[in-house]
Amino acid sequence: MTALLKLEDVVQLISPTGERQSSPGFDSWVDDVTTEQLADLYEDMVVVRRIDTEATALQRQGELGLWPPLLGQEAAQIGSARALRSDDFVFSSYRENGVAYCRGVNFTDLMRVWRGTAASGWNPYEVGMATPAVIIGAQTLHATGYALGCQFDGSDSVAIAYFGDGATSQGDVNEAMVFAASFQAPVVFFCQNNQWAISEPVGLQSKRHLSDRAPGFGIPSMRVDGNDVLAVMAATRIALDRARTGGGPTFIEAVTYRMGPHTTSDDPTRYRSASELDEWRAKDPITRLAALLESRGVFPDELGSRVNSKADAVARDMRAGCLSIAKPNPLSVFENVFAEPHSGLERQKSQYAAYLASFDSDPDASTQGDRS
Repeated sequence: MTALLKLEDVVQLISPTGERQSSPGFDSWVDDVTTEQLADLYEDMVVVRRIDTEATALQRQGELGLWPPLLGQEAAQIGSARALRSDDFVFSSYRENGVAYCRGVNFTDLMRVWRGTAASGWNPYEVGMATPAVIIGAQTLHATGYALGCQFDGSDSVAIAYFGDGATSQGDVNEAMVFAASFQAPVVFFCQNNQWAISEPVGLQSKRHLSDRAPGFGIPSMRVDGNDVLAVMAATRIALDRARTGGGPTFIEAVTYRMGPHTTSDDPTRYRSASELDEWRAKDPITRLAALLESRGVFPDELGSRVNSKADAVARDMRAGCLSIAKPNPLSVFENVFAEPHSGLERQKSQYAAYLASFDSDPDASTQGDRS
C-alpha cells in the first residue's frame, strides 16, 4: 500500500459536468461498480438531500430545536458509507445524517435528539454507528479506541471517524492520530473539508492542505473530490483495505462544500459571498452523477420519477415519525446516568420531583387573601 503516498493531489473520477475521468491509482478500486449501482448511489444522494430539506422545514416550523444541514456534502457521506461492511463501526459528528441513513438508522430515531426528547437517538450496536458527538473531534478518540479493540480481538473490522475541517484544530483529533499511528490501529479518519468551520474559512486555520498534516503523524493520506461519489468510494475502499490487512490508519480529506448554514441557527450570508456559493453549486454532487448516468443512457423519466417518489416517501415517514415522538417523563433525565444506584443522584431526583410537583399544588390560602 505504499502507492498511497504517490496518489494524485486531488482525485476526481467524475468531473463536475459528468464525464468519467481516469485515475490510475483509483480506477481499479471501483471497476466493479456498475451503472445500475451508480443509479443506486444517485438515489441515495437524492433521498438524503430530501431528508435534509424536510428536517430543515421541520425546524423552521418549530418541530425541531435545531438541525445541522449536510446540503452539498451528499457524495462524501454516501460514497464512504456505502464502502463499509456491516461489521465496521462508525463514529460521527452531528452532520452525518447521510451516513446514518446508509447504516439503517430509523428516521424517527434520527429526530429524537434534535426534537429535544432524548439524550441519544438509537442503539449503536444495532446499526454499527455511535450516536453523534457534539463535542468537536471527540469521536476520533472513540474510533481509535474501538479500532484497537478490533485489533486485540483479531477481527478485521474497521472503525471510521467522520469530522469536519474545523475539528482538525482540536487536540482530540491530533491525539487520536498520534495514538492510531503508534499502535497501527485499523481506523479511517474521514475529514469532510466543507470550507467553513462555522464562520471561519479553512484557509485561516490551515496554510496547507489538511491531508498534508497526517503524514507528519506517520499516517498516509489522500485528498479527493468530495463532491465525486465514485472517487470518495474508491478512496474509502483503499483505506479500509489498508486497515483490514494490518496497514494501520489512513486519513482522507474529502474536499466538498457546505451549501447551507452550519446549523439552522446560523446565517452564512454574513460571512461568505453569493459568488462563492454559485461556484460550488456548479460542482453539485447530484447533478454531476445525473449527467454521467444520462450520458450512459440510463437516466430516463422512469428513474427520475422512481427516485423522487422514494425521496418523498422517506420525507413523509420522517415527518410523521418526528411528530409522533412523545414528550418524555421529566424524571427520565436521571435514568442511565450511573450503572449502580447513587445516593447523590437520588437526592437530586427527589428534589426535582418536588420542584415539578410545586406547579400542580394550590397557592397558599393566606397569599390569596393578601391579594384580595
